[in-house]
Amino acid sequence: MSMIHNFLFIALPYVALIVFLIGTVYRYVCASYSVSSMSSQFLESKKLYWGSVPFHIGMMGVFFLHLGAFLIPKAVLAWNGEPLRLIALEITGFVFALSFLFGLIVLFIRRVATPRIRAVTTWVDIAVELLILYQVVLGCIIAANYRWGSSWFASDLSPYLWSILKLDPHIDAVIAMPHVVQAHIVGAFLLILVFPFTRLMHMLVAPFHYLLRPYQQVIWNWDRKTINSAESKWSQHRPRNN
Repeated sequence: MSMIHNFLFIALPYVALIVFLIGTVYRYVCASYSVSSMSSQFLESKKLYWGSVPFHIGMMGVFFLHLGAFLIPKAVLAWNGEPLRLIALEITGFVFALSFLFGLIVLFIRRVATPRIRAVTTWVDIAVELLILYQVVLGCIIAANYRWGSSWFASDLSPYLWSILKLDPHIDAVIAMPHVVQAHIVGAFLLILVFPFTRLMHMLVAPFHYLLRPYQQVIWNWDRKTINSAESKWSQHRPRNN
């Protein structure tokens, strides 16, 4: 065990968690209006659709699979006790990762290649997307080269993460892992560290109440193509459905 291992797998996780907790609370309380995804859909929508849908599906799938291995490792190991179930879980996770990667690449190209989007892009946006891309690529490499990741995550990484939360870190299993896995772990803590300073904050305030509210019925009383056309004459009269 070296100083670099202590820094990366003990000091960095605690710094990341402290900054995450203080930063998210401070931003939500003192700058709540900045907690937004700052959607650019009105600037460009076609590329956004083809990137956002696979990105979010893949991200949610990968996140919940990792979360399950962390929270219920014994259940994951029991599930993986049957080879067919293990293979099914591994294939499912890899498909989610590829969806995540495809969507992220589309969104990144859209951000740097579309003038309208580039005009509202900050260096933080670029840095975060590159960091996420780094994480997803490493995850795909690990899944392709080090099989049965769900099992060794549940048996080795989950106890390490719980030891961090219990303030009694044990990193022996982590430092014995391949460097690509160690790099993936460090990348995850870096994402947690920068989380409060990015647009990712909107994940914590997602409007879940929309799922429970009554349906909203929208009725159009005009031809939208005609109304939105630049050739349509301007009218002083109030629109009929307002």
